[in-house]
Amino acid sequence: MARILIIAGEASGDVHGANLARALQELKPGTTILGVGGARMAAAGVTVVQGVRHVDVMGLAGPRVLGAVIQRVRAVRRVLETEALDAVVLIDNPGLNLHFARVAKRAGHRVVYYIAPQLWAWRPGRMNWMQRRVDHVIVILPFERDLYRRAGVPCTFVGHPLLDEVKLSYDRAELRKTFMLDSALPVVGLLPGSRGGEVRALLPVMLETATRLEHLYPGIQFVVAQAPTISDELLEELVAGTRIKVRMVKDQASEVMAAADVVVVASGTATLQTAIVGTPMIIVYRASRLTYWLARSLIKVKWIGLVNLVAGRSIVPEVIQHDVTPERLTEEAAHLLRDRHASRQMREALGAVRDALGEPGASERAAAVVLAVCRT
Repeated sequence: MARILIIAGEASGDVHGANLARALQELKPGTTILGVGGARMAAAGVTVVQGVRHVDVMGLAGPRVLGAVIQRVRAVRRVLETEALDAVVLIDNPGLNLHFARVAKRAGHRVVYYIAPQLWAWRPGRMNWMQRRVDHVIVILPFERDLYRRAGVPCTFVGHPLLDEVKLSYDRAELRKTFMLDSALPVVGLLPGSRGGEVRALLPVMLETATRLEHLYPGIQFVVAQAPTISDELLEELVAGTRIKVRMVKDQASEVMAAADVVVVASGTATLQTAIVGTPMIIVYRASRLTYWLARSLIKVKWIGLVNLVAGRSIVPEVIQHDVTPERLTEEAAHLLRDRHASRQMREALGAVRDALGEPGASERAAAVVLAVCRT
């Protein structure tokens, strides 16, 4: 039977790793699956490597960070260098997984990269590096397939895993009733992100925008989608000074998107989630000056929003860095609330993006690729 090691470096990777492990067991019962991951992978029957769970160091600070990284990296390297494995599957997290790809290849293992790093955006030259150290890349964005294949890297597009998590239709009236919203009045969803830093940077501006919109649309309603990684205390701290009523909904981002007429959303995977739901949106991005300067100097693509990248054109407004102001966000949101034609056009374009993301079943298709690599 095949022995497969899955390395997931952060919380989102733990989810994808768990889904992949279940799919592998369904396709090939008896497959031995080792893992570097968290609770979700363990619950899926993965034998989590002793002494190391996640290889990220979220929650640690100061000198402990370096020590934790070194300890966890050494533990993973020992597994790669001593275990008999038919395949090593790396999930996202390029910071460390590109290193593990080199170690795994040097140890003679077949290497599969699932949810491949976005080298095409940051370091196109590293595509050749992937060719030497990765046997097969599994991608979840449709345009990535051709980019990797042109670089000589065997590649399969399996569709986006979000299609297995997000419904294609929701009962808006029922959701508004559940969230105690007036069905006759407009609703704006606020999604400030899943990391503390971006929430601190974006939510205050979103709340100032909400205050301005309330003057334009008396009775307008606002719902904040709270990511499970964001504490109640942080949101309460940021919302404490606002004069408007804001509803908080925890761990139901898709439902908040579906209940809203317009969504203001932090750049990232949540933009694709919004596209699948089909709600008009405004993408926002703000970082520290240094981070933004580095991003501008390194990014090689025209848009930052995954929705626009998949569409191959600008279908959703991107409000970036110094432009992230209450005035600009109010203007963009009011336009979508006021102009039904513009809103309808965006919904149609988002439908095309949703279609381009493939069909549900990404984990099953990815598992089939991994097993095929094991047999070669």
